[in-house]
Amino acid sequence: MKKSLILTLCAVSLAGCFADPEPVEKIGTVENLYNGGMDELNVKEWDSAINTFEELERQHPYSGWATRAQMMVAYAEFRKGNMDETVLAAERFIRTHPGHVDLPYMFYLVGLSHYLRISDVNRDQAFTEQALNAFEELVRRYPDSEYAQDAKLKVTLCQDHLAGKEMMVGRYYQGQGRHLAAMNRFKEVIQKYERSAQTPEALFRMTEAYLSIGLPEEAQKSASVLGHNFNDSDWYEKAYGLLVERDLAEKGEEQSFLKRIF
Repeated sequence: MKKSLILTLCAVSLAGCFADPEPVEKIGTVENLYNGGMDELNVKEWDSAINTFEELERQHPYSGWATRAQMMVAYAEFRKGNMDETVLAAERFIRTHPGHVDLPYMFYLVGLSHYLRISDVNRDQAFTEQALNAFEELVRRYPDSEYAQDAKLKVTLCQDHLAGKEMMVGRYYQGQGRHLAAMNRFKEVIQKYERSAQTPEALFRMTEAYLSIGLPEEAQKSASVLGHNFNDSDWYEKAYGLLVERDLAEKGEEQSFLKRIF
């Protein structure tokens, strides 16, 4: 019995030794706390740095350093890989300091936190939408900031990803013979993501769908737009081939109307 009790006490003692330590309350001047937090960031002690900056804000809420500490919490959460916490911290900063000089960085951090969690087009694209919104807001509000150029690039990449999702769904509908549902997806790409790499295929698929439902004139319009904007695209060649094939089949003429207008 006594031996069992000793073993139990030892187990409890060892469990206590390996348990996560509680955050230590840090008390000091605003300068000491801020410098201490920065030192912890430099050695990648993210949790400790977050605790230090939060203590700075709690103990010195009206100091200018408290504002800076809020930013550093967002940065430390990002470096730690806590993307949800990063977004919360950055958005809080944006709300409470609407005119701050470092707002572009906060918007960039929000966008990047979503962007790094973008999944392939077979999955939900909520993070892609959120990243796009943050980067577009950054570019719109701060076009001359140091983060705007990279944000513009990521806007393009997000749009291309979202267009890819629409194309995947549209191709599925088309394969099922649901041409109108497919066309709605392709139109979304053409109208909303016209600068994406998916647009030439979307125009080709529209041409294909219009022919499938018996609207050759609409098919010709889609192919003409494709030819006007992407005349060196393989998708244009395919659209042209489809229309020529249809035209020859209907008229039985080698020198068809389509050959004259293309």
